[in-house]
Amino acid sequence: GLVLGVYSSEKDGGAAQFTSAGDAFDRLVSGKLRELLSLCGPPLKKGKTRIFHGLHQDFPSVVVVGLGKKNAGINDQENWNEGKENIRAAVAVGCRQIQDLEIPCVEVDPCGDAQSAAEGAVLGLHEYNELKQKKKPIVTPQLHGSAESEAWQKGVIYAEGQNLARYLMEAPANYITPIKFAEHIEQKLRSFSNVKVHIRPESWITTEQMGAFLSVAKGSAEPPIFLEIHYLGAANTNDSPLVFVGKGVTFDSGGISLKPSSGMDAMRADMGGAATVCSAIVTAAALNLPLNIIGLAPLCENMPSGKANKPGDVVRAKNGKTIQVDNTDAEGRLLLADALCYAHNFNARAIVNAATLTGAMDVALGSAATGVFTNSSWLWTHLYEASILTGDRVWRMPLFEHYTKQVTDCPLADVSNIGKYSRAGGACTAAAFLKEFVTASHWAHLDIAGVMSNKDEVPYLRKGMAGRPTRTLVEFAARLSQDSHN
Repeated sequence: GLVLGVYSSEKDGGAAQFTSAGDAFDRLVSGKLRELLSLCGPPLKKGKTRIFHGLHQDFPSVVVVGLGKKNAGINDQENWNEGKENIRAAVAVGCRQIQDLEIPCVEVDPCGDAQSAAEGAVLGLHEYNELKQKKKPIVTPQLHGSAESEAWQKGVIYAEGQNLARYLMEAPANYITPIKFAEHIEQKLRSFSNVKVHIRPESWITTEQMGAFLSVAKGSAEPPIFLEIHYLGAANTNDSPLVFVGKGVTFDSGGISLKPSSGMDAMRADMGGAATVCSAIVTAAALNLPLNIIGLAPLCENMPSGKANKPGDVVRAKNGKTIQVDNTDAEGRLLLADALCYAHNFNARAIVNAATLTGAMDVALGSAATGVFTNSSWLWTHLYEASILTGDRVWRMPLFEHYTKQVTDCPLADVSNIGKYSRAGGACTAAAFLKEFVTASHWAHLDIAGVMSNKDEVPYLRKGMAGRPTRTLVEFAARLSQDSHN
């Protein structure tokens, strides 16, 4: 199969404008493609397709996809590069149509931006069907022509990174337990000589005095794991690293503060923070990015049992602060508190944590963007600029003292794990809680609860767990590595 792009004409009713690959193919078939397109009715709108069969013996099926306006660039209103997003969406649709025809291989028009085309193809075809007997046919996308093979390969690596996060988030919680998660990541990193993976057991967690993390884990029969990854990509292995921290609750029942049963199955993806940061490091290693990254993922289940945290219990974090656990379903921040304290051991350039932390984040932004709370405008700028390129957007949220007071005004301990006005500003009070465990001057907390899954909002992702914002984290790390070079 072959997927070719066509731009919307500048004038209404004007002739379709092919990409250079589309033009070349049209010449190959003596202008038949252009002729058929014009006979098919009005010009192709953005994201719409037409299929033609029998035009050329090498490509029995050709899908032509609408790319929208030719010179669409950065859209300030949308905070993304519209041209890149249009390519991702169009290519994904085209590749899926080839898949529906059960054709095993598809060549993809680079559409003037081979990286975005590769991302669209590889993200658009991904589907979790490991456990089904009937699977969709596997389609291998490859670049049509040879002009932009390096950019294409980069796009494939970016997309495969996000697909790894999608795989981990989508898999059932009895398949991805804390230990299985850690082993899966270790296996992905085994071939890189500049990566060390430490799978820390419960005894190590106890020695490190991570009382908040342990208090969540003790309700489950699955033992907790603290996953620690060291990627040494910089020329000087002693350069200050970027530290990624990810919430790794492989299943979240809510504990004693039990969640409603409706939709609880989706809580297999409550380790989305760990999945995205670990996948970003796997991707950074595959791209051989010239910087050092450390990944930290506290992994456990949050379950109700006779040993579980009870509302009102007080636990002690690694930095000595006491925490009143008023709601056992606000458990992610307890894991992160200890992991963030530990992250300060590494003299980090920046600490970035990701977590499916609060339903309130989903209420605030929905699935349009990841909420970012940060004490550093430098860090925010880098994340924001990276997200414009990837189309997986971020939006800055407030980290006001106003919210800090709501978690530090606590009857029994130094801090409470929920704000005293309960639901008001829930994502903001959660961020304020985390800030109590951070002294680094460049720290960002990404609340990814709203972008955890995809229904139909991102056209190049199928329905299911989204693996967002893995590509933004990778792009951010790539920008940081360029910074250190310059």
